[in-house]
Amino acid sequence: MARTRSRTPAVVAVANQKGGVAKTTSVASLGAAFAEQGKRVLLVDLDPQACLTFSLGVDPDEVQSSINEVLLGQATIAEVRVSCEDGVDLVPSVIDLAGAESMLMPRPGREHVLKGVLDEVADDYDVVLLDCSPSLGVLTLNALTAARGLVIPMPCEMLSHRGVGQLLDTVADVQRILNKDLQVLGILPTLFDGRSNHAREVLADVGERYDLPVLEPPIPKTIRFAEAPAVGRSILATSRTSKGATAYREVAQALAKRL
Repeated sequence: MARTRSRTPAVVAVANQKGGVAKTTSVASLGAAFAEQGKRVLLVDLDPQACLTFSLGVDPDEVQSSINEVLLGQATIAEVRVSCEDGVDLVPSVIDLAGAESMLMPRPGREHVLKGVLDEVADDYDVVLLDCSPSLGVLTLNALTAARGLVIPMPCEMLSHRGVGQLLDTVADVQRILNKDLQVLGILPTLFDGRSNHAREVLADVGERYDLPVLEPPIPKTIRFAEAPAVGRSILATSRTSKGATAYREVAQALAKRL
């Protein structure tokens, strides 16, 4: 399959400071879907819990250099990235990343560190997906400053609305001060149970509530997502024809037209 070429990669942050929203699953699945489209894809794990790293078959305990060393200026992305079976490259994370925020705090321009290191590999990729930690700290600010687009995964549950407003307030500050080009691509409904009236009501409400696009189709709730990390692959590889894999392919196709 011919590889798509672009001078500047589309950098997309996937963020929600609430945990358990299928953020990491979305990064892995969308990354694999973009790779199926023939795009050169880089995934960056910005969560000290290293869930994305583990999900793609890389043991964080055996990683020699990671995004932690990259952000601290001790390594480059080209030196730490690893190739994964889903056709994507990964910048892995380790638990040490938890201390990077305090080490970055005194640095001038600390919010721009990630953007600078991504610029060094800009010619190598068409799409860069940033898996943000479940917080609104310096690492997430770095992701929002580096990104062109933002996807907000959100389960179709009323309590999941809590915190999205705070995230959007942070996004507005980033757009005003740090990155005027940042665009919210939309809310990605996850863990959707079409049999539930509540889930359907939340899905109908979410776009109007925040005046944002809602990416379609919603990602269904299925055990297939839990099974995939056990073999270090995304659901697109472990259950290719499942509803979950199909939904992520359709979302990736829709996003590709906007990137």
